[in-house]
Amino acid sequence: MEKYLCIHGHFYQPPRENPWLDHIEQQDSAQPYHDWNERITEQCYEPNSAARILDREGYIQDIVNNYTRISFNFGPTLLRWFQRCRPETYAAILEADRLSQQRFSGHGAALAQAYSHLIMPLANRRDKQTQVLWGIGDFRHRFGRDPEGMWLPETAVDLETLQLLATHGIRFTLLAPRQAARVKGLTEKRWQDVRGGGIDPRCPYLCRLPDGQSITIFFYDGAIAQEVAFSDLLKRGESLADRLTGTLAPSAEPQLAHIATDGETYGHHHLFGEMALAYALRHVDSSGSARVTIYGEYLEKHPPTHEVEIEENSSWSCSHGVERWRADCGCHTGGKPGWNQQWRRPLREALDWLRDELAVVFEQEGKALLRDPWQSRDDYIDLLLDPAEDRIDLWLDAQAAHRLSAAERSKVLALLEMQRHAMLMFTSCGWFFNDISGIETVQVLAYASRALQLAEDIGARPLEEAFVQRLGAARSNVAAWQDGGTIYRRAVKPMRVDLARVAGRHAMLSLFKAGTDGQGYGYSTHRRQYDEYRAGKMKLACGRVVIRSRATRKEGDFIFYALYLGGHNLVAGVRSAAEAGETAVTADEVIEAFRQGDIPRVLRLLDHHFAQGTFGLEHLFRDDQRLVMDKILRETLREIETSFQEVHDEHYVLMRFLHGIDMPAPSQLALPVGFVLNRQLRTMLDEEPFEATPFRQTLAEIELLGLALEQPLLDYRAERRLTAELERLPGEGEDPDHLETAVELAACMTRPPLQVDLWKAQNICFGLHKTLAAEMERRAAAGDEKARRWLATFEELAGLLKVKLQRGGTAA
Repeated sequence: MEKYLCIHGHFYQPPRENPWLDHIEQQDSAQPYHDWNERITEQCYEPNSAARILDREGYIQDIVNNYTRISFNFGPTLLRWFQRCRPETYAAILEADRLSQQRFSGHGAALAQAYSHLIMPLANRRDKQTQVLWGIGDFRHRFGRDPEGMWLPETAVDLETLQLLATHGIRFTLLAPRQAARVKGLTEKRWQDVRGGGIDPRCPYLCRLPDGQSITIFFYDGAIAQEVAFSDLLKRGESLADRLTGTLAPSAEPQLAHIATDGETYGHHHLFGEMALAYALRHVDSSGSARVTIYGEYLEKHPPTHEVEIEENSSWSCSHGVERWRADCGCHTGGKPGWNQQWRRPLREALDWLRDELAVVFEQEGKALLRDPWQSRDDYIDLLLDPAEDRIDLWLDAQAAHRLSAAERSKVLALLEMQRHAMLMFTSCGWFFNDISGIETVQVLAYASRALQLAEDIGARPLEEAFVQRLGAARSNVAAWQDGGTIYRRAVKPMRVDLARVAGRHAMLSLFKAGTDGQGYGYSTHRRQYDEYRAGKMKLACGRVVIRSRATRKEGDFIFYALYLGGHNLVAGVRSAAEAGETAVTADEVIEAFRQGDIPRVLRLLDHHFAQGTFGLEHLFRDDQRLVMDKILRETLREIETSFQEVHDEHYVLMRFLHGIDMPAPSQLALPVGFVLNRQLRTMLDEEPFEATPFRQTLAEIELLGLALEQPLLDYRAERRLTAELERLPGEGEDPDHLETAVELAACMTRPPLQVDLWKAQNICFGLHKTLAAEMERRAAAGDEKARRWLATFEELAGLLKVKLQRGGTAA
């Protein structure tokens, strides 16, 4: 068969970590999930690792890992988050690449990506090289092989970028059809103009480069890719398959139908898109209309017969080239009438200026410590991937111009981190959207601020004020934000974290949770002394703590005091132990004032001795604020809940009467009664053992009275409870009693009005069917009554979860 099909998914999320904490903080817009990475993982990345194929009745007949059948790339920063926070998903992705090599003639499905998702044509050559080398290094570390292809962010391309790819062993890349300028056969002399998307995407093209090298380019089918992303093509897998294979001509020549889209299309942007993708691939196999392949395999079997010249400084997501990332070209995602993106150019110019200034700092400071500072930056990916303490020292020894002292080692690490953030500040999404006040642009400005702070820490001349002045030329469409300088001062500068603030965090949290030493966010904490005193609800803590940055090894030794007066009244004082000396507030002085109940004097002492280092709740990191405020609010909320419970108990019969005469209940009654019933459901989901009857009754009462169900939260909690119950089953193996408990729970969780995501529960059920059902069938046939009971119960569970069973332990 000479007809082939390939689907590429570009899976990527902009890095969302707070640059000072190396941690994604709570993102309320992603609720009920902690953050958007977690939410999109649940909606897309995980489902594609176990996509369902349904029969005509809607029952699951198979579960497949889509990543084994498609071409894909994951952003390195996203893979880093998977490795830390979703190891099961991470493992499924790596395993998919390994399995794909068995399927596709030794070629792996995964492609590398330029590391930080910056727009390559707008970067200088030095940054381009580091981005390519970091992308290759990250890929090699994770997938255990060299990448054949590399995805360019936004497919933005110029010849210099292609030359760097070829120099470092990359054989091919993917571009949009409008990025081709002209083509010809390898043996022909006459070029054909294909500007505007006129290139035939069904074959690969050789691109000869000015330095004598060459690279292969696949131009994906842009029309179908647009339909997949923005139309209803993913509603039926057959439609996707037929649309792709329908582009293949009846000739006997080798042809490739292929598309590239954001991977999030399959499940996040289009609900159940991963199922349509799985079915489309199976439909192609079963129909024989084409052979599913990936780019590396196709290139080996069918090398280019044509040559191409590219449109330089072009991309897939801006019809004006790469202007979306430096000018008001007209590309945007919405916004209000009259908005413009004139802020893009001054933002780009300010960051370019900062990049160049930081390069001077890096070179001047680095050349006294490193044999080749820029080579060290290229090699820094090795430390980012494996930052063990002993490995850091070995790496520094190999890079150093001389034997480095502890202070010099910290300085080198600060310089390298400065450069890492100086590249992260060009992450493409900072320019993609509608206004400079958007969270994406605030994020890139935060990277810039972190780079500036690191430069200040090593003693470089101040650059921040000049940078902020340049940002002032970037006018916001939102009057309250004014311009980039205002946004930097009001939204970014308060994000800054130093060792003293981390010590203040430690002091305040010590009053609310136990713990001494530990690793938190990007810092390690070693408590050298701690004492705590109580007076009713009030608490006072005092001590000494050493804070150390894991990224730079910068260390600080601090004396701290923390005072909690009840409610949200919390204050901490922090001061360097070295600077404090004899002027430090003595423990006896503060403790005596606290014991006497002289709180004004305690506060005066803290203000006097810690004038430069006083912190409150607003200085805690966002997740910590939630933890502390949850504890502070607990008593207040308990009082409110008690009042609501009283309304429920006193007037519930009246609510039923109003319902009986078809009269709507006033909100003063409906709100507290609805709250109490929803709270009862949440409580029952947490209780052991789960009581199905009262749960069903409470759900029925909410429906009967027409009260609002806390839908997203309850669905989320119910999914977690059901999954946890089923996760016990593989370990409990053959016990039908545990299986009956799971059935009872599943019967409740699959009952309207709940809309529980059954994905994980179905995976477990499907796995049990594969691993245990055949053995239980054998035992039941031999007369084992316990096995017969297990099979009957399991069949009931599978029915509730819509998993189709077939005798012999396989799905039909």
